[in-house]
Amino acid sequence: MLDEASYNVLAVILCIAGGYLSGSIPFGLVLGRLFGYGDIRKIGSGNIGATNALRTGNKVMAALTLLGDVLKGTLPVAVALATFGPFYAAIAGVAAFLGHLFPVWLGFKGGKGVATYLGILLGISPIGVLVFALVWLSVAFLTRYSSLAALMATLVVPIVYYLLGYPAAALLTAILTVLVYARHHANIRRLLNGSETKIGAKDKG
Repeated sequence: MLDEASYNVLAVILCIAGGYLSGSIPFGLVLGRLFGYGDIRKIGSGNIGATNALRTGNKVMAALTLLGDVLKGTLPVAVALATFGPFYAAIAGVAAFLGHLFPVWLGFKGGKGVATYLGILLGISPIGVLVFALVWLSVAFLTRYSSLAALMATLVVPIVYYLLGYPAAALLTAILTVLVYARHHANIRRLLNGSETKIGAKDKG
């Protein structure tokens, strides 16, 4: 029998390992090859996410990529939440997100994480998905900048969780927001200098 301390350490290890391995599955790359498009990193922006998968013209593949990227965030968080509790779900969520951003299988060069971010929200408290969607759609409609919409949505979500009394979810999403902003540094730079592409225009990355 494990004592409490050993049990807690084991739980943390399992959440980190399970979360990272789940998050690191490169669905876009795998599906691109299964659908006969080869390495989608050689297409469009070079990203492995659903947006770049859609540039192949195959909507089914893009939809499956989106679904996979969402679920690889949802599943480890949901399992950790049900098995160990909110604190461990937060650990699994951060690990899954890092797995998507820095997958060992791809030389630690992964996606930007928005779909996986949504999946994590779905796993911890679905209200976050609604908040994200409302902010994203509003900003995207007003500015036509997808990147700005995602940045604003990830900024608002932890604030809403905090105000609603979900401190663990607020802390988790605050950490994820910092990572999202770091991953979108090139987009932020283009937004500031006015060279970011708008929705419907040819993407620059």
